[in-house]
Amino acid sequence: MYARTALRDLAEVTASQWGMVTSAQAVAHGVSHLTLSRLTGSGDFIRVAHGVYKNACAPSDEHEALRAAWLAIEPDRFAWERTAERPGFAVVSGESAAQLHGIGNLRAMRSEFTTPVRKQTQRLDVRYRTRTLTSDDVTIRAGLPVTTVERTIADLVEARVQLGHIGDALRDAARQSRLDTDRLIELLAPLAERNGHPKRDGQALLAQLREAAGIDIASLVRRIAAVPNLSALVAGRYLASLELPDDLTLGAVRSLLESAASSAARDATADHLTEVLNITEWAS
Repeated sequence: MYARTALRDLAEVTASQWGMVTSAQAVAHGVSHLTLSRLTGSGDFIRVAHGVYKNACAPSDEHEALRAAWLAIEPDRFAWERTAERPGFAVVSGESAAQLHGIGNLRAMRSEFTTPVRKQTQRLDVRYRTRTLTSDDVTIRAGLPVTTVERTIADLVEARVQLGHIGDALRDAARQSRLDTDRLIELLAPLAERNGHPKRDGQALLAQLREAAGIDIASLVRRIAAVPNLSALVAGRYLASLELPDDLTLGAVRSLLESAASSAARDATADHLTEVLNITEWAS
């Protein structure tokens, strides 16, 4: 097969897979291993992982290695087939999921996936964990199936990632969107006892993570009191010296913030208040 013809035949596949194609998919489209090797030698394609090639003209991004590793898990199947399934066979998880969601500062040195059956690999840059996920545990980010933020945070706790790092991820997630607190507590429950809490007390473990993230009530009140110019708006000096009563709720804190934000100009003070409001909206 001539190289130009092969490029044309593979264009439909690469266009729907971030510019990538597996050798198995290429063969299914009539492009032999020899032709694929020639395309690589000519510089038209680049080998990005074992059995995975990319059109040299396709743009790269930070998730390229993760996508290539995911394609290699089921090389005969196309990305659109696999993402249409929930939960699917291989789902991005752990530190890779946190990176895909844009939460926390974990470096994700390996591409991590969860599969329903035990899977091994000789690749040092790929890691598998075995778990049967439900459709509620999986979402799509950047075109890849990935564990939800709630499942991701629970997986990080299970993997014994430092709580400070998990707290960073939780805080970022709270800033981004409203988390499903009930689901997160449910997922944390089996991990509570080994983290020093009563058996299956997911609520206590979540409270510990909130404190590590600096988004528990006491931390939020300290942040509110530190907002520039807040004293002129909502008696910040009083808040700074306030002894927290037992019945102080995040709802009361939110009411106070909403009152201040409605009267504040759109300056640094209002921006700071808005950020804290976004966090309390999830936490309440």
